[in-house]
Amino acid sequence: MKNIIVKANAGTLTNFEVFDLLNSRGASNDTTRVIGPIAKSEYKVYDYLMETPACTQTLESVTNFSDQCKDFKLAKAEILNIINIRPSFTVQLAPILEEPSERGINKKKQEGILKLVEALLPPSPIVEARGENEEEETEEGEQS
Repeated sequence: MKNIIVKANAGTLTNFEVFDLLNSRGASNDTTRVIGPIAKSEYKVYDYLMETPACTQTLESVTNFSDQCKDFKLAKAEILNIINIRPSFTVQLAPILEEPSERGINKKKQEGILKLVEALLPPSPIVEARGENEEEETEEGEQS
């Protein structure tokens, strides 16, 4: 099977797009992993992405978020990094934004970006797992 390159270096990809590509090629977290068109290095990338926000995102959520970010006048690289990292706090967002004060991105706008992240991008798998564990602990505590 040959890889077909439609347009080389057409742009950067989000982690979600790489994850989606690997899924479409047959990568999975199946432990038997039949040797097929997926290289060992691609499985390593897939395993890494399974622990990032990319595995819970959808094309719709990523597209909607990108469209809504236009109001904040963010650079493409900033949007890409926000999608990949999915910051929840200002301290996580601040390093992603280049010279925010000079571009008029004050604390209020940063909070607006974080609200958009929370509204449009699904939580990362680690956050979901923590939430489930907290619910189990609460149920056990109530039964005692």
